[in-house]
Amino acid sequence: MNRIHRTLVAAASGLVILTTLPAAAQSFITVASTTSTESSGLFDHILPIFTAETGIEVRVVARGTGQALETGRRGDADIVFVHARALEEQFVADGYGVARFDVMYNDFVIVGPAHDPAGLREAGSAAEAMAAVAAAGVSFASRGDDSGTHVAEMKLWDAAGVEPAGNWYLSTGSGMGTTLNIAAQVPAYALTDRGTWLGFRNRGPLEIVFEGDEILLNTYGIILVSPERHPHVKAEDGQAFIDWIISDAGQNAIAGFSIDGEPLFFPFADRARRTHRRATAARPNRRGGRG
Repeated sequence: MNRIHRTLVAAASGLVILTTLPAAAQSFITVASTTSTESSGLFDHILPIFTAETGIEVRVVARGTGQALETGRRGDADIVFVHARALEEQFVADGYGVARFDVMYNDFVIVGPAHDPAGLREAGSAAEAMAAVAAAGVSFASRGDDSGTHVAEMKLWDAAGVEPAGNWYLSTGSGMGTTLNIAAQVPAYALTDRGTWLGFRNRGPLEIVFEGDEILLNTYGIILVSPERHPHVKAEDGQAFIDWIISDAGQNAIAGFSIDGEPLFFPFADRARRTHRRATAARPNRRGGRG
């Protein structure tokens, strides 16, 4: 009797496992996002909060914005969370995404050698700063990977009237961390988002040498991949994540993420934007600042 009882218990336990595994397997979504959101540590901070509230696990595929959007086009992600507004809007217009929502923002900064051989600290605008780099022929490390940061960089070169080319222009084809490591080794100038810079520890001789131009604003948007184009997309759970991250709970989670007391991203609420602008105005001019 004992053996029969053990057999029945084992069979029942196996049945429980078999019936619960499919549900667990469905309780995750895939988010194609940028290296900046991943490497900054933001996801490590906010995703456990979302999962605790909803029971939905979020698995992140981190790559440049262009590659993240391509992942969404293939239907290999449920959500894209990136930072190149024009590309995001085109993604939706082409029918690959349902709608775009603003989530958060920070800014880009130009970092470079502390002795600033191209004199970027004296530049009156980001375009002037980029033109000064080209005119001096000093090294500039570019991601060169169709990421949101690379798109922003090319916009700055265009504003400066410069076609970047030559031995001074170093296209790494890599993520932000690798590009900053190369810039520190050369040393070279580079454009980076502030969030990645604040979390980057291998700075070597690099400092922030230019910041504060309105053109350097860096906005992040989130989009549900179209379930009409890709029926396997987990639309309900994906929309639950979008609803959460643009809600007060999600926006507060973003606002609560900082390094050494300095926030890396700002929630896109108007109130937070006004607070950020006041805080930026109150900071000392750091075009030659601590970096």
